[in-house]
Amino acid sequence: MPTPESLAESSAPAAWPTAATVASGFDAQHPPDPKLIDACVHCGFCLTTCPSYRVLGTEMDSPRGRIYLMDAINNGEAPLSATSAQHFDSCLGCLACTTACPSGVQYDQLIAAVRPQVERHHQRSLPEKMVRSLIFSLFPYPTRLRAVAGPLYLYQKLGISQLVQKTGLLAKLSPSLAAMEALLPPITAESLTDDLPELIPAEGQRRYRVGMVLGCVQRVFFSDVNAATARVLAANGCEVVIPHAQGCCAALPAHQGQEAQAQELARRMIDCFEAAEVDFVVINAAGCGHTLKEYHHILQDDPEYFERAKAFVAKVRDAQEFLAEVGVVTPLHPIAEGTLPIVYQDACHLLHGQKISLQPRQLLRQIPGVTLREPLDAALCCGSAGVYNMLHPDVAAELGQMKVRNLLNTGAALVASPNPGCSLQIQQHMEQAAKPIPLFHPMELLDCSIRGVPLPLGKTD
Repeated sequence: MPTPESLAESSAPAAWPTAATVASGFDAQHPPDPKLIDACVHCGFCLTTCPSYRVLGTEMDSPRGRIYLMDAINNGEAPLSATSAQHFDSCLGCLACTTACPSGVQYDQLIAAVRPQVERHHQRSLPEKMVRSLIFSLFPYPTRLRAVAGPLYLYQKLGISQLVQKTGLLAKLSPSLAAMEALLPPITAESLTDDLPELIPAEGQRRYRVGMVLGCVQRVFFSDVNAATARVLAANGCEVVIPHAQGCCAALPAHQGQEAQAQELARRMIDCFEAAEVDFVVINAAGCGHTLKEYHHILQDDPEYFERAKAFVAKVRDAQEFLAEVGVVTPLHPIAEGTLPIVYQDACHLLHGQKISLQPRQLLRQIPGVTLREPLDAALCCGSAGVYNMLHPDVAAELGQMKVRNLLNTGAALVASPNPGCSLQIQQHMEQAAKPIPLFHPMELLDCSIRGVPLPLGKTD
């Protein structure tokens, strides 16, 4: 069990600074709460569930080790140094430790408090700054993503992508840029347009008026998933409102400590869906859904938006959570001949962040002919974790390979994945498998079942 002395041995130079010589630590703006830190009894149940610990094998890259480090920085026994920041950065934020912890430690709140502190006080290298600047100025903005989709379409169609990957030059220039390139899904004509109407009438009697969040990566690279989700909701008596003015949910900046950007995006989302006057706000991306349900934390210091954020959070539902709650009222049909074995991939921010696990399985089992297979290590992160697989590609790659191996070992015919980040990560490593299987969002499976359309099992993206 680590102590401040052992932290010095594992994480710091030989001359560990004393409280009197520590140059910088956490500032007074929401540092990690000592009461939350003290809830940790250092039992170690979190260790085997932690993906960074599983790969790196070091105490300081585990939840318990990071909590010790937070405590030491709070008490002036350790600095918020480059080494400390590295240990905090190695956390995927998958929240598996919160599920495993017998003491109920709110590690999610602790790491969420630390990330902005790191961003305010840690000076990153120029290459790190450039990569992060690219990520946070591009991915949270669907319009900008769509603007680069055109050139990327040509980049793929002309075979330049294959050439770049074969030469390995991009990986030598920047592992993060190489990871982005490798994760890029096939660009389609749908990626270049935003053709869902702002209002989709309910089929039959209207039961609910729901707002639908499109996401950023989902909106551009998985537009078919959004279209399927809208059809499923409408078929089950929902009038679907899709405000085109909506932006990013703030997940990417919030998970990386970009506090001001996350707050601004959250305010915009609240404004947009308040004006829509909906009963529920539905989201089909697990990472986005978790962040939408955290708006009251993101805007806790905003006197104008705090209460509005709480009201917004009360309306947010994951699409699978929503359908399990209100019921599927339209007939479902087989989507393949005979029995169709499916393996459901638990997205971390759905399983650990939102505690949603049974509902997706209950929905999939309602599809005639579907059977579910359960993988080993189902709760272990796939390595995507927002932009983690771009910032830490080596760790992410090892986790992605483990995840795909476990999914394939079930013998399932396809993977059902409820999060675009997970889908990109799994698809990348699935392509390297001897016998890859296709991947679909659960809403796509329900959509095919409702419409009585056979599943396109040749789909690979």
